[in-house]
Amino acid sequence: MCKRILLSVLIASSAFFPAFPQTDARESYEKFRQQVLGQYDDFRNEANRRYADFLRQAWEAYQQEPAIPKPKDEKQPPVVMPDKDRDKPVEDKPVTIEEVVSPPEPQPQPQPIAPVREQPNVEERTVAFSYCHTECKVRFPAKCTLSLAKCDKHALADAWGKLSATDYDNTIKDCLELRERYRLCDWAYLQLLHLMAETCLGKTNEATLLTAFIFSQSGYDMKLGLAGGNVCLLFASRHMIYDMGYFTVNGKQYYPLEPSKGGMLICDAVFPEGKPLDLTITRTMSLSFDATTPRIIKSKRFPEVNASVSTNRNLMNFYNSFPSSMTDNDFMTRWAIYANSPMDEETKKQLYGCIAPSVAGLSAKEATERLLNFVQTGFEYEYDDKVWGQDRAFFAEETLFYPYCDCEDRSILFSRLVRDLLGLKVVLVYYPGHLATAVKFEENVAGDYMVIGNDRFTVCDPTYIGAPVGRTMPGMDNQTARVIMLH
Repeated sequence: MCKRILLSVLIASSAFFPAFPQTDARESYEKFRQQVLGQYDDFRNEANRRYADFLRQAWEAYQQEPAIPKPKDEKQPPVVMPDKDRDKPVEDKPVTIEEVVSPPEPQPQPQPIAPVREQPNVEERTVAFSYCHTECKVRFPAKCTLSLAKCDKHALADAWGKLSATDYDNTIKDCLELRERYRLCDWAYLQLLHLMAETCLGKTNEATLLTAFIFSQSGYDMKLGLAGGNVCLLFASRHMIYDMGYFTVNGKQYYPLEPSKGGMLICDAVFPEGKPLDLTITRTMSLSFDATTPRIIKSKRFPEVNASVSTNRNLMNFYNSFPSSMTDNDFMTRWAIYANSPMDEETKKQLYGCIAPSVAGLSAKEATERLLNFVQTGFEYEYDDKVWGQDRAFFAEETLFYPYCDCEDRSILFSRLVRDLLGLKVVLVYYPGHLATAVKFEENVAGDYMVIGNDRFTVCDPTYIGAPVGRTMPGMDNQTARVIMLH
């Protein structure tokens, strides 16, 4: 880290010294700057050299551990509140909290152990490919000599040495720039690297090795494996991924990029400072926008709260590939990833442009009441098992796109609307078989509530159809609840 800071200071300093009055001073500074840059190059070169050496020897046999299945929960059908009960006085009633779950804070994306510098005078070709129908281009050596005709540890070490040459630096640099340009999350970046490598080298062992190499040079923790004459890329994950077998190496879980069965030889070598892939999505990705057919969504009780909204078909395709996961062996943390992900900017512009005026100028409770009814009555409820054949949580945009949703999807969308439009804190509230929300109001709002620290949160249930703020779905009100904190 200190190395990175020093280099950034040096580079920044060169921009602030356009000219020196003394030639000697300028030459002395430039010599010092090049010396430090050279040390960075030496550091990365040495790391790759040592890793290649380890590839020749540090291999052990490992057995794949069975996948963790997605949890199967009880089914709680939606409840419609009778109109005659809607305006009855709401009384305060505390909800007992069994547990408060705080998912890990998101971390900055990994960075290379040393800056990847532009390499001039490299004979290259431009490789174009489309990731989620978004145009991408990278430079790739015109005379690529990467070959794994004999796929063993010595061939891998030799190939890693070739990849470590500066000829591939511009390819790495272009991939990192694509990650930043399209604001890709870690999962998207790994998928992009794999697609890029297969575009350059076909569906080959060489493509898998290239993916692993650029992934490691980008700052991620990975392992190489050998099974059945094939190279395997295994990535470390900050999250435990459902329905995906994994290998435990030195106490850490590594997941194969492509499905595998049984055992494999895995290189125990550790590339310096690699960080595990993080499945949290902290910023909206800038994928090319392919608008879906507009959908009209309207509140039944407050018809002025309505919207015509399209989503990004390319983003929907990406979400289809996104793995469900948890952290700290707590299945409740899986919902936080979906609820904390920001909504696509174009979809948000359409949706909020329609409904924001209808809640403007209202008290926080009145505005929340309208957003709550919008989610309660604007969507059709259906069980995931019936629609998908398994449990599947939705990102907010998916609830706007798909014709059906369930309690967790409604709660995720509602939490997003309240945080974005009203700036209020929201938590997810879990009862066995059911997910709802609770909102922190600044004013005193009557109803079922829970106290978290010094904050009072009032229950708002997007699946208790027609119910106002403060009312818990029947059958849930006498149970203790578990709370999932959101950003």
